[in-house]
Amino acid sequence: MRRSIKKARTIETQQVPAPIRSFSVTMDDGAVIHVRQHGQPGAPRLVLSHGNGLAIDGYLPFWGPLCERYEIVLFDFRNHGRNPLHGPSGHTVPNFAHDMERVWHAIQGNFGHKRSAGVFHSLSAITAIHHTLEMGPRWDALVLFDPPIYPRDGHPLRPLFHADKDDLSARARRRTQRYDDPRLFARQLASLPAFSTWMPEAYELMARATLRYDEAAKDWTLACPRELEAHVFETNADETLWPRMASFGVPVKLICADPELEDVRAPALTSRAMAEELSLEYEAIPGTTHFLQVEQPLECIRAMESFLSKYGLSAK
Repeated sequence: MRRSIKKARTIETQQVPAPIRSFSVTMDDGAVIHVRQHGQPGAPRLVLSHGNGLAIDGYLPFWGPLCERYEIVLFDFRNHGRNPLHGPSGHTVPNFAHDMERVWHAIQGNFGHKRSAGVFHSLSAITAIHHTLEMGPRWDALVLFDPPIYPRDGHPLRPLFHADKDDLSARARRRTQRYDDPRLFARQLASLPAFSTWMPEAYELMARATLRYDEAAKDWTLACPRELEAHVFETNADETLWPRMASFGVPVKLICADPELEDVRAPALTSRAMAEELSLEYEAIPGTTHFLQVEQPLECIRAMESFLSKYGLSAK
């Protein structure tokens, strides 16, 4: 196994640009999701979202360079990022898939009907699988970054996956809930070995993206409450997804963390195993962890565009 690649951790500040246009979508139960358009409206459309407990503004090192050549459409999941807190009702992956359906139709209606590629990481990648299997083809191609796919029945990786998701859930429940300033959270992220290979600007970007200001308390709190984040980790155990991916119906590529790192986490291993078994297009980015898009964004873009170009969805 490769050893984890470490680098000196510094923090840089980068501002998220203002969107060209934006709108809000209200879900059937009243939850609100804000959608933003960046980049070049006449160019190929990429729709992006994020992982559990995170927010898409924190991925600016990845999607920022794409704005020069693509129409970039961003949204956070309910109870995440820029969206208002709705609470635990509906905070499940199957319901996120129904939210994604509403968002997909709203994007087509508000920004114009157009071929679109979904570019999703972790939680949003799993949601995109649920969405496609339940609703049918919506995306013209899907790029899924390190999806935490639950191993099929009988697969030897299942015990490892269970241990990993239980560890993540326990960590989520122990997270610091409140901060006096997002910069304190950024410094905390930069101090942790698990995030040691992030781009220098990613720490403060992710800190600001995943906190919301509490006017009453005059401090900052997690946008996605830690109990909700933990619940998603705990309930990610749908054993039907892996075998159903054999007849997925949408062109898909898995771009994943390095499965040879000594401290590799389960998604890198399960994604590789599923891709090999089902003959799915797959690429691992050497030296990266689950957060590959904010570690080696240009390599992730290269791997994504090599796939999208096959389907006329690349700007190259």
